[in-house]
Amino acid sequence: MNPSMWSQALRIIPRISKDEWNRLDVISKWLIATRAAVLIMTFISAAIAGLFAIRDDKFNLGLWVLLAIGLVMAHATNNLLNDLTDFRRGVDKDNYFRTQYGAQPVQQGLWTEKQLLTYAAVTGLIALACGAVLVIVRGWPALALLAAGAFFVLFYTWPLKYIGLGELAVIIVWGPLMVGGGYYAITGQWSWAVVLASLPYALGPTTVIFGKHIDKRDPDQVKGIHTLPVIIGEKPARYAALSMMALMYLLVIYQVITGFYTPVMLVVLLGLTLMPTMWAMYKNPYPKERPPAFPAEAWPTYFAAASFMHNRRYGLWFMAGLLVDALLHVLKVV
Repeated sequence: MNPSMWSQALRIIPRISKDEWNRLDVISKWLIATRAAVLIMTFISAAIAGLFAIRDDKFNLGLWVLLAIGLVMAHATNNLLNDLTDFRRGVDKDNYFRTQYGAQPVQQGLWTEKQLLTYAAVTGLIALACGAVLVIVRGWPALALLAAGAFFVLFYTWPLKYIGLGELAVIIVWGPLMVGGGYYAITGQWSWAVVLASLPYALGPTTVIFGKHIDKRDPDQVKGIHTLPVIIGEKPARYAALSMMALMYLLVIYQVITGFYTPVMLVVLLGLTLMPTMWAMYKNPYPKERPPAFPAEAWPTYFAAASFMHNRRYGLWFMAGLLVDALLHVLKVV
């Protein structure tokens, strides 16, 4: 057991040698291979779905726990299969971007394909088991949501990412599917209001994937991976990411004005303290070398690291505001 490595893997995506890898416990290897630091984005979506259920006085703790575990494990399975797919397609050869910012277990000889598939199978089966219970409880609509989730897990890496649909997939998954579908799994009711309310947070993970695809735009273009930043160009992609960040705040303000939220949700505006940093970074092209002030452990991710930092802060303020908003509704204060 190595709790210090668990903590590190939950904060960053560690770079690690084969000797270090061989000394790790099973949990540490799983956390590193699944890029556990980014799984927080999925947990926040599950938490938001739960908070909406609390807000409507329809929360079920047991179903929420199943939802949260299932979603996080599905995301982890996707990350494992992503690496395997890219390895088999030869994408990660020749010091490709993916192998520079963290361990790619198969490409770097840390695991065999069989070992990765074993971890992916166990992780995926846990996700599927959680989903199966929710389907039994909620019926065919939950089955449709489970099937949609499985589709994105299996086909995000190829072909969706290759044809400019990866970014669209992210906003669908982290908003309508995770939050809207999660709300249904907990409450047994579909709510388009919740789906709309999921979009401000869903834009956050989308800016992260946009940032990542800008960071690796040049090698992706060479390898024929047509992400949106490859298709529309780096500068439009940078300003699209900034626009999405702005929309994250504007949508919440709109929903406060229309009365869907209480004014307490304006606490998300505290996330704007990071916007000067986002603007300073995104207004310029991807740097050819690591800027001196930029953390070495995060490089060569640059825009992705910035977006992740912003999304994490925004997401935490969003959850805090939604928690208070939900309590105000439960207590009949509003």
